[in-house]
Amino acid sequence: MLKVGLVGVGHFGKNHIRCHKLGKFELVGFFDINKELSDNIEKEFEIKQFESLEALMAEVDVIDVVVPTSSHFDVASTALKAGKHVFIEKPVTSTREEALELKKLADERNLKIQVGHVERFNPAFCAIKDKISDPKFIELHRLGQFHPRNKDVPVVLDLLIHDIDIVLHLVKSKIKNVYSSGVAIISDTPDITNARVEFENGCVANMTSSRISMKVMRKIRLFQETAYVTIDFLKKESELIQVLPVKEPVTDPFALILDLGDDREKKQFFINKPDIQEHNAIVEELNSFHDSIVNNTTPVVSIEDGYKALDLALLIIENLNN
Repeated sequence: MLKVGLVGVGHFGKNHIRCHKLGKFELVGFFDINKELSDNIEKEFEIKQFESLEALMAEVDVIDVVVPTSSHFDVASTALKAGKHVFIEKPVTSTREEALELKKLADERNLKIQVGHVERFNPAFCAIKDKISDPKFIELHRLGQFHPRNKDVPVVLDLLIHDIDIVLHLVKSKIKNVYSSGVAIISDTPDITNARVEFENGCVANMTSSRISMKVMRKIRLFQETAYVTIDFLKKESELIQVLPVKEPVTDPFALILDLGDDREKKQFFINKPDIQEHNAIVEELNSFHDSIVNNTTPVVSIEDGYKALDLALLIIENLNN
């Protein structure tokens, strides 16, 4: 069994502790620079705290990085140089240059890096992703309530980056234009941001994120030829609505038929709500990383994916209100 060490045991680090206890890795222990927090975590979860990153790395095969984004590069690069595979939370790093350097370090040492874009493993997305093909318009809303722990980064890197990764995963085309606007209301950086991303294949993604909303929302709507897809990442629900030609007489009195008139072909609406296979998305993403190491395959969310998401996020920030 591969041994993993956790670095960072704040709010999200605690989630990783719980998930590692359910997953394929053997959680050996953790390191955090906050000694008081470390003592409490060691007692609460009955796992060993290490006095330094170096001491932890000496005992494990994999390092799980759940520290603030500003420290991602330092921790991950140190682990890679020590020959350890790295799971790293989103966004992968603070800068493009840091992300590229991590890729270089991993490639030179034949090591794996997976980036924690957890929505790829959301049950609602997993249930319907195979039905999504060549979308032409995508609209996303990710709204959350304010929390002080997130105020040190723009909402683009805090929330919107989840949707950026999903969009880049679904749209197989280069970016043509990026337009964005944002407002800082509580923080020193934008708390509300809207971005319009145009792709060379004609697809347009309109993304809105807020961390000062009264309600929480994580929804995506996709429009493609003959179909409309909705995904609620929060409620873990998805739906596929297809509009297809009527090929034979319809006997169902409740069938939804669209008669366009003028002797044009009638259309029928088909509504499909796929069965959602409930699972813990974090456990699934950590297990997928374990399998990529064991089987020597590319991680589901690779360092390249993490770089592309960061690159677009920074483009959105750079274009704010221009």
